[in-house]
Amino acid sequence: MSGKIIAGFIVVISLIAGAAIYYLQVYAYYETVSARGQEDVMLTALNSGAPEPVLHESFEAITATSSPIRYRACFKTPLSMALLSETFEPYEDAEPLVAPSWFECFDAVEVGEALESGAALSFLGQENIQYGIDRVVAILPDGRGFVWHQINACGAEAFDGKPVPEGCPEKP
Repeated sequence: MSGKIIAGFIVVISLIAGAAIYYLQVYAYYETVSARGQEDVMLTALNSGAPEPVLHESFEAITATSSPIRYRACFKTPLSMALLSETFEPYEDAEPLVAPSWFECFDAVEVGEALESGAALSFLGQENIQYGIDRVVAILPDGRGFVWHQINACGAEAFDGKPVPEGCPEKP
């Protein structure tokens, strides 16, 4: 009889631990980012190499203090794909990261497929927004835009404990 009680206790503790881990991963560390105006969506200009504000509306964003790559944002822009591609720096190898299911405006699968097919364009928002992390912006033909943070080549090497490639900024 005591074996059943001990087994039941282990199962209950396991269920509680599993629920806590799920909650911590999906909900606990995220917080809503308040819109600040023009600085919410910025793209790196081809002519200056500096981030510049982009016309946008309907901005929604989340971030987490637990990781710099948990930032996600959605917005809409009236700017055309032609204007954007002629004005701002493209971002090669953009790979949108999955957002929590409750952040409904960000669909990483849709954005990823649109980038692969060439329907969407990706741009450098800001290089090294935090050491080794770039802010990437993808825009669909209908004007919907998506923002996320992605580890760049310098960060990938530095975070693995390897020497950083030439041309990378000095590690802080």
